[in-house]
Amino acid sequence: MKSRLVQMKCSGPQSWAQQGTQPHSIKIEGDITLGGLFPVHARGPAGVPCGEIKREKGIHRMEAMLYALDQINSDPDLLPNITLGARILDTCSRDTYALEQSLTFVQALIQKDNSDVRCSNGEPPIIPKPERTVGVIGASGSSVSIMVANVLRLFAIPQISYASTAPELSDKSRYEFFSRVVPPDSYQAQAMVDIVKAMGWNYVSTLASEGNYGESGVDAFLQISREAGGLCIAQSIKIPREPKPGGFDKIINRLMETSNARGVIIFANEDDIRRVLEAAKRANLTGHFLFVGSDSWGAKISPILHQEEVAEGAVTILPKRASIDGFDGYFTSRSLENNRRNIWFAEYWEDDFKCKLTRPGIKYEPGRRKCTGEERIAQDSQYEQEGKVQFVIDAVYAMAHALHSMHRDLCPGSMGLCEKMDPVEGRKLLQYIRSVSFNGSAGTGVMFNENGDAPGRYDIFQYQLSNTTNPGYRCIGQWTNHLRLNAEEMQWSGGDSVVPDSVCSFPCELGERKKMVKGVPCCWHCELCDGYQYQLDELNCNMCPFDMRPFPNRTGCRPTPIIKLEWSSPWAIIPVFLAVLGILVTSGCIVTFIRFNDTPIVRASGRELSYVLLTGIFLIYLITFLMIAEPSAPVCGLRRILLGLGMCITYSAMLTKTNRIYRIFEQGKKAVTPPPFISPASQLIITFILVGVQLLGIIIWFGVVPPHTIIDYDEQRPPNPEFARGVLKCDMSDLALVLCLSYSIVLMVTCTVYAIKSRGVPETFNEAKPIGFTMYTTCIIWLAFVPIFFGTAQSTEKLFIQTTTLTVSMSLSATVSLGMLYIPKVYVIIFHPEQNVQKRKRSFRAVATTVTTQLSHKEDKQNGESKGSAIVPDRSQ
Repeated sequence: MKSRLVQMKCSGPQSWAQQGTQPHSIKIEGDITLGGLFPVHARGPAGVPCGEIKREKGIHRMEAMLYALDQINSDPDLLPNITLGARILDTCSRDTYALEQSLTFVQALIQKDNSDVRCSNGEPPIIPKPERTVGVIGASGSSVSIMVANVLRLFAIPQISYASTAPELSDKSRYEFFSRVVPPDSYQAQAMVDIVKAMGWNYVSTLASEGNYGESGVDAFLQISREAGGLCIAQSIKIPREPKPGGFDKIINRLMETSNARGVIIFANEDDIRRVLEAAKRANLTGHFLFVGSDSWGAKISPILHQEEVAEGAVTILPKRASIDGFDGYFTSRSLENNRRNIWFAEYWEDDFKCKLTRPGIKYEPGRRKCTGEERIAQDSQYEQEGKVQFVIDAVYAMAHALHSMHRDLCPGSMGLCEKMDPVEGRKLLQYIRSVSFNGSAGTGVMFNENGDAPGRYDIFQYQLSNTTNPGYRCIGQWTNHLRLNAEEMQWSGGDSVVPDSVCSFPCELGERKKMVKGVPCCWHCELCDGYQYQLDELNCNMCPFDMRPFPNRTGCRPTPIIKLEWSSPWAIIPVFLAVLGILVTSGCIVTFIRFNDTPIVRASGRELSYVLLTGIFLIYLITFLMIAEPSAPVCGLRRILLGLGMCITYSAMLTKTNRIYRIFEQGKKAVTPPPFISPASQLIITFILVGVQLLGIIIWFGVVPPHTIIDYDEQRPPNPEFARGVLKCDMSDLALVLCLSYSIVLMVTCTVYAIKSRGVPETFNEAKPIGFTMYTTCIIWLAFVPIFFGTAQSTEKLFIQTTTLTVSMSLSATVSLGMLYIPKVYVIIFHPEQNVQKRKRSFRAVATTVTTQLSHKEDKQNGESKGSAIVPDRSQ
């Protein structure tokens, strides 16, 4: 038992050989002992708790605690006459191993029953009282801190971490005695969400190392992004603690399943970060992924060593820190001789200087340089202060300030510890810890909120290679409750200053709506608002009103242009030319007939009906101008009246003429008495009665539907709205037009029938044959008109084609009538006046006798030909 007592008393770092007896802890004597937990070694392979030494995250941080203790113990104003000691343990970066080691801190609080233990002489043994740890500095990893906090809570031992950032540790119902001088990942996650949004990304993936740090960090990021909205997660992948061979290649393949999500939010340890970068490099995806790393990446070189091209452009976050000059001077002055209290320093020395020390029980390795002990840190090796050194120092000082305030309140005037602080009550010390407020080693305030968390203060870094004289991490912004990002200082792969995209879908163009992908609010397909639709909002298209069409970019609607048939249009020039020519010729005929009104030719042609017929022809030509004129109520009214009236007058007069001729010669076959109603007055009455029917229909039409104009937006409404036009026209449908002309067509057909019946009448007595030719030609014209007019009903130029077709057909009909019936007469009157003389006047009896004789002679001639042909001998036999 004594030997054990001696061993425990001599457990301090007196020599390298003695320290080998307890290789996993450092003991610093003091009036008050603080515990320390540091990842001095990395996690070992399967079955081995500890691996290789961690120079920065392990030795630097642990030396920072020793440095802080030296500073506090030498400060006459902080804990005067009280010396702080320490028991520092190695967690080997493994939570289960750290839990075993941390039991050292609670040994003094565990009551042991030694009543049945006796020495060989029968006396009770002398058992030294274990050192009492009043508070613990650490741990580093969140998973380690969570495991240790569960134990320390049971024994009311306050704990201040310098690096654990898991949001879970803010839950004071579970981790009541835990505090930290670094902000929790909930702040970090908020900062990362702000960074992602500032870069215009809305579709990212997440990577998390298995464990509390990685999983809780990603969970916080996911929760904040959901609350903020506008950010979607493509993949959320967890990296196993013990990944299988090829596991990281599979992770990269999974990330590429959503290749548009180039942004990757990564909460992972250094080893996992390095292996992710290696896998991306193997997959030839250098420059594809845009990493946003948490503070575990920070501004460290080790995760990106030999993977710089893959890591280029990575944006990382790190609690705001500063390099502590005093620590640099302290650490670079450490040597094997002046740092014997650090039992791992010899191992660090070998690793840092790549040499080998001669130690008892350790064989010398041939081929490896032997350490001389004269090497100097930062001179013979590379040195850069680890990023969490500041926070280790602040954590030790926070504990010291709490103890100082506690001593001032409980032991006023006492030069050392008083009874009220022997032992130190953990719950009361916790209250003092939460109340501290002082300027830390970097000059920034150190304080804790009600959850034991430090304020959120972060530096934003980007790893840059291109266009920089000094490749490496560059500070591009800060986050203190809100983001301040210097976007102009950012550089991406290849030196590009334009922020790459990490979006599921790119913004739709003007006039396109978003068709959302079900279940993924950041993903959509862009669909053009086609036809006559315009973009109502980003999700909907709507139809323009019937009298409007969309803008070319489909952001709204504009009035549809109104068109009408213009006088200058080619569709109008030809009909107008024909109409003008026809009106001139018709006027000339009328003038000629009036001038030679009493001459035989004019009188023989039936002056009264000729004037009526010429008037109808004139009106037919005149309707062309009304059909082309700009529609208005008066114009529409005149169109209704004259469209059918001119043809009705013309064909009523022709029908009366052909009917008169037919009746005369039919009556002449039967008797010598004239048929009734063949006088000029009777002919006019019959004609006016026929015209009256047309006028009556027009009057009824006026009464039912008064004439007015409309704008037809359906007539010229092609698939392309740019060619849409509203057509200004009279309210006269195709059916109304046909009905308006139908009566004239009936007259025309009837007239044609009489002309056919009168074709055998001697041509020296009447106008039957010219009228017949006129009607045959007219029928052909109108038979051609029907398919042209109605066959273009679906054409976008229906207005022009139909108007031209109608007016040209009417002008041609009038021209045929004029040319067949009156041009020859006018020609004779003007150019052959010698033929315009009075012939012997015949009575109806003479006419009838002549017709009968000619018809009988015709029949006898036909019979004689047939008989003659019958008596011709057949010479074929």
